[in-house]
Amino acid sequence: MSSVVPDNPPRSPEALLRQVFGYSEFRGRQREIIGHVAEGGHALVLMPTGGGKSLCYQIPALMSPGTTIVVSPLIALMRDQVEALTHNGVAAAVLNSSLDAETRRRTEDELLAGKLDLLYIAPERLLRESTLALLARCRINLFAIDEAHCVSQWGHDFRPEYLKLDVLAERFPAVPRIALTATADERTRGEIVGRLLGDDARIFVASFDRPNIRYSVGLKRNARQQLLAFIRRRHPGQSGIVYCFSRRKTEETAAWLVEQGLDAIAYHAGMESGDRQAAQDRFINADGLVICATIAFGMGIDKPDVRFVAHLDLPKSIESYYQETGRAGRDGLPADAWMVYSLADVVRIRQLLEQSNAGADQKKLERERLEALLAYCEHARCRRPALLGYFGEGHPGDCGHCDNCQDPPETWDATEAARMALSCVYRTGQRFGAGHVVDVLTGKRTERVEQLAHDRLSTWAIGRETDRNTWHSVMRQLLAAGYLVPDPEGHGGLRLGPECRDLLRGETRIEMRRDAVPSSRRSGSRKSVEIDTDSPLWQALRQWRLETARSEDVPPYVIFHDATLAAIVDTKPLTLDELATISGVGEHKLSRYGEAVLAALDAAAD
Repeated sequence: MSSVVPDNPPRSPEALLRQVFGYSEFRGRQREIIGHVAEGGHALVLMPTGGGKSLCYQIPALMSPGTTIVVSPLIALMRDQVEALTHNGVAAAVLNSSLDAETRRRTEDELLAGKLDLLYIAPERLLRESTLALLARCRINLFAIDEAHCVSQWGHDFRPEYLKLDVLAERFPAVPRIALTATADERTRGEIVGRLLGDDARIFVASFDRPNIRYSVGLKRNARQQLLAFIRRRHPGQSGIVYCFSRRKTEETAAWLVEQGLDAIAYHAGMESGDRQAAQDRFINADGLVICATIAFGMGIDKPDVRFVAHLDLPKSIESYYQETGRAGRDGLPADAWMVYSLADVVRIRQLLEQSNAGADQKKLERERLEALLAYCEHARCRRPALLGYFGEGHPGDCGHCDNCQDPPETWDATEAARMALSCVYRTGQRFGAGHVVDVLTGKRTERVEQLAHDRLSTWAIGRETDRNTWHSVMRQLLAAGYLVPDPEGHGGLRLGPECRDLLRGETRIEMRRDAVPSSRRSGSRKSVEIDTDSPLWQALRQWRLETARSEDVPPYVIFHDATLAAIVDTKPLTLDELATISGVGEHKLSRYGEAVLAALDAAAD
């Protein structure tokens, strides 16, 4: 294996960016981070998914002699990164449990001989004494710790082996370290710096905004039909991820989508490891496949052309939501983050939290995270200030690219309705679910109402002038705001929350969003990706890419991203020099694929 980067003369970051990766300019703080790390500094990099974190260590790896060791928690992520690098002419390899003995020995020999620019390794293998001894015999120029939020015991994806990575500072004190993540609140940032980097590390925080993603949140009415209508309207024939709460739901949803004529598969932790790997490989390599998955799927999935991420159930926190939706549109092209949820979702997550074995402090933190997500869901104005504000980033609002901006919801003074609902919960004994409380409020005589004599309560039928859908909306928003809490015993009942006293006394007021009436005509009905998929040039390039990827046994995006193909279609280059100016076409790919691309364009134009 040979690198495109000779020891001498050293190339500048700008030259490497253009010649190796095919990009003309850095984004955001990439150049500043690269300079700091190349000079030997430690760094924590917080950058959204698709923001270009990898370049922050890949370019420093190519700027100086030696090998960069990349710590990554997932085999699939390592494999994808290495395939992409080798297709750019970079000497990269993995060292993990998936290798046979001969391949592992050959990789170790190449490492010792200084033939590798980057080596990807799982934390468990890195921490073995034999591996640490091997690295001590090599010329290491940088340690890059990916998915660094895994170090946080307070975080949403804790990996205990990450706590032991402080051994890198002990055993290799002169080697700079860079930790990277797409999501970390202030507490998690402090843990990353303290455990992995040291107090002298610089923290680089890029904007968490993903302007290419359209965020939208709605209420469950018929979730499957809503999902199907969304896919058919905005993303027919495109790749997407559908997150479900349970394993069973992933299988049932995937099967139902297939019945409706879509290409869909399921993925969850209960599947055999071989089946999980096959499903993941198929999703990565296919165009237009929908994968229905639990949260077991996704971390480190390096597929740039995911055009939508849909949630059929409420995530457990705003951090989880941000990370999961961030898997859409990594290539910078328009994408959707679409979610529907219900009152039952809120009750279920709150109950699971209260029934967990976590300590009081941990439960309090998780409640705060869930409440931040619920506030985002019920937000009546531009969604970006509510989402980005959680990560300490301001946004002026009016993004024009979320459901609330494109179709602003109505709001109303719900103070009196809220007081009625809270009083009814109290009068009925704080042990019934929303359905029964709404029956009492609206004066609906049921066998249960009569059996319990709840038609004799002072709150009987006091809300008959308001329709049942509105009352269910009131109950949901009271639960979201913490004025109501679920029965900790898990029986589905609702109790008054500790914050409701002032509202009941009339000392505070509450404004609620009015739930939208379903409509077949929506302002966001256009397809989200501005590519003419019927264009003969697009079809020809896509077919060429697919055939090339199959022949090389790599995902299509490793050859070229959709964004690069779209730029080629738009510019219609006639020569290799013209093709070389397109973003994503580096020297290695130009040499390897340039003539074939021009031939495909020429054939399609005839």
